[in-house]
Amino acid sequence: MELRQLEYFVAVAEECHFTRAARRMHVAQSGLSASIRALEVELGAPLFVRSTRQVELTQAGRALLAEARRALGAVDAARDAVAAVQGLLRGELSVGSVQCLHGVHLPAVLARFHELHPGVELRLRQAGSGELVELVRAGRLDLAFVTAGHVTDDLKVSALSTEPLVLACAPELPLAARESVRLAELAGQPFVDFTPDRGTRDAVDRALAAAGVDRRVAVEVDDVHSLLDFVGFGLGVALVPRSFAAKRTRARFVEVVDAPVAETAVVTSPAGGAAASVLLDMVLDGRGLPVAG
Repeated sequence: MELRQLEYFVAVAEECHFTRAARRMHVAQSGLSASIRALEVELGAPLFVRSTRQVELTQAGRALLAEARRALGAVDAARDAVAAVQGLLRGELSVGSVQCLHGVHLPAVLARFHELHPGVELRLRQAGSGELVELVRAGRLDLAFVTAGHVTDDLKVSALSTEPLVLACAPELPLAARESVRLAELAGQPFVDFTPDRGTRDAVDRALAAAGVDRRVAVEVDDVHSLLDFVGFGLGVALVPRSFAAKRTRARFVEVVDAPVAETAVVTSPAGGAAASVLLDMVLDGRGLPVAG
């Protein structure tokens, strides 16, 4: 089994098409197809179900895909390690992040990293924490900035920040005039919140359930600005990180006595490369970079 065969296999699996995979790998389709057939013969199992329009992975192909990605990631990490010793970072760094990241100003971090290491091609993907963790585990992301609570022991987790949640509500609500509230007092209120797996949704779900609040989420959104707009105009209340109070909005913010916290962490694979390690060190060290608010 050769690395080139695994690269071809992963390309076909991701493109679901031999022609597109060959174009992506800059090889003739006949050569790529012959390489895949040789791999199937060596493994003694078909890896794809072929049709005239697209190809699909067989059960054996799905089993191989995760291992192939890990193997190729390990090879990239080995190359990066040698390059790092030589004082040169190159290649590609794939970063994932939740949309409303607090504790670190990611644009500033990535800009500084690019300034110091222009030979590394940066790629950024935003998604929910659970999806990002799975992408790191599968080797499709080198590291990801997530809300804590979505990781397992097979990944490295570096804590970034902890921030209490506060109540956001419309200025006309009686709650807006309070100095503080308890979670149990929010029973019966309609809520505005992120969709499941986004932002602080999972932490809020757990905290309110523990407080005995059977809440109704009237409005689900994917971004913080929409959330605060809906809250500010009375469509519901929300529990949000305290730093959201610095944003321009009609909403009012009230302390929560028994507030849950939003925890931000960086998740990396043990097989992560040198570029991922450099970026992680940069984030953990701070190095004068501004903090997200």
